[in-house]
Amino acid sequence: MGDWHVTTQEDRTAAPPSPVTDGVAESGSTRAISLSRTRTRPSLRALRSPRRPRLWFEILLIAVSYWVYSLVRNAVPEQKAAALRNADWIWSLEHGVGLAFEETVNQAVNSVTWLIVSMNYYYATLHFVVTIGVLVWLFRRHPGRYAATRLVLFATTAVALLGYYLFPLAPPRLMNGGGFIDTVMLHQTWGSMASGNFKHMSNQYAAMPSMHIGWSLWCGLTICALASAPWARILGLLYPVATLVVIVATANHFWMDAVGGMVCLTFGVAVSYAWYGTLPHRLPKRVAARVGRLRALRRNPEPPGKRPVARPTKAAERA
Repeated sequence: MGDWHVTTQEDRTAAPPSPVTDGVAESGSTRAISLSRTRTRPSLRALRSPRRPRLWFEILLIAVSYWVYSLVRNAVPEQKAAALRNADWIWSLEHGVGLAFEETVNQAVNSVTWLIVSMNYYYATLHFVVTIGVLVWLFRRHPGRYAATRLVLFATTAVALLGYYLFPLAPPRLMNGGGFIDTVMLHQTWGSMASGNFKHMSNQYAAMPSMHIGWSLWCGLTICALASAPWARILGLLYPVATLVVIVATANHFWMDAVGGMVCLTFGVAVSYAWYGTLPHRLPKRVAARVGRLRALRRNPEPPGKRPVARPTKAAERA
């Protein structure tokens, strides 16, 4: 037999030989399985690899996701009796471990009017403002890490809905016969979901877990891990701490609700890690342009007219 050389399909004069494995021709089903696996693996890798976020898609995704979250959260039945029983149980448990300090903090802070009013507006606004701000910052400055970090936030929020359904809980300010002060109602905080007509648009008995803690901790850890300025990292760490003080002082949550928020965030980090294979801050800061080119090549290989095929040489034909 003579030598073989590679040429293009245009000048092909003989069909290439059939593939042979250990002397046996490969069956059609085997080739189909191999081809399927070859196509599936790059596609899955491409889906799980960081990609450049698209602004219109992210705005739509966040808007729809928050609408669905609010819809589901408010669709959970307001089980007032069960929520009050659970609040009494939480309060008794905290007394049992010697950490029932919420009432003392609530009454002490309420004695300083300007401070408690500021905390009421903090509770009503920063929960959304800071979270959206961090998302925008990630989108602009860390596009390669944006999707993985956003997945942490979404998974955290999604699992919280399960807590609202399985464990309805009244906030301390709505407990019967307690010494807590409803600072929102007392000082008429405008814009709070617990005051005026807004309270009829939000489930008042969905206090466990606290997404004020879940979201603020997500913001704080993200800023601490990715910000370059030391003062920004310090503020990032202080933000969830300040939020914890606010939710307790305004009697909107027990400190155990904050623990629930931390558990939800841990779940969100685990989901993101399982999908991307690493923590968000360890991904590349930016998505290289060539990554998109490589994905395109995987999806659209060279056209058949340019694909090299094997053809016997003249010496092989004479042989």
